[in-house]
Amino acid sequence: MARVVPPARPRKLAKVPFVELAEGRLSGVVSSGSDIERVYVSSIAAVGHGFNCSTNNNRPCGGLGGSPCKHLRALADEAVLQYGIERVARYLRADVDPAANTGAELIRALTGGREPAPAALVFSRFLRHLTYLELPVTTEPIPELHWFPATGAAR
Repeated sequence: MARVVPPARPRKLAKVPFVELAEGRLSGVVSSGSDIERVYVSSIAAVGHGFNCSTNNNRPCGGLGGSPCKHLRALADEAVLQYGIERVARYLRADVDPAANTGAELIRALTGGREPAPAALVFSRFLRHLTYLELPVTTEPIPELHWFPATGAAR
């Protein structure tokens, strides 16, 4: 049975609706501050700390240069809220002060530069998660979610 880890602190989903630690990357979807139709797929690699940010239609982020853009900074902030600084730093193999508790401190610990990343896979997983919001409320099992533990189930 898989253990569900509650968020370290509550998150507001409007700015960064999707954050994951998967496939050797901290990845997520970040809403655009200027266009409601646009989102950015941002990611940071665990090995080498290479980072990338592009729109949902694969256009590079205009703010991405030799250092992380505001979307990557927002992703780091939300990852710290979701998973806690210790878990994110351990996953990214980043040397962060144990007393640190913000995404900014995590970003400062990164040693990599701009690097291509698989944005389409992250965006696809995000869209798949959104489909679960459209399911009717039921207490019946959902076959593709069979690996989630039942609430209150014994270990």
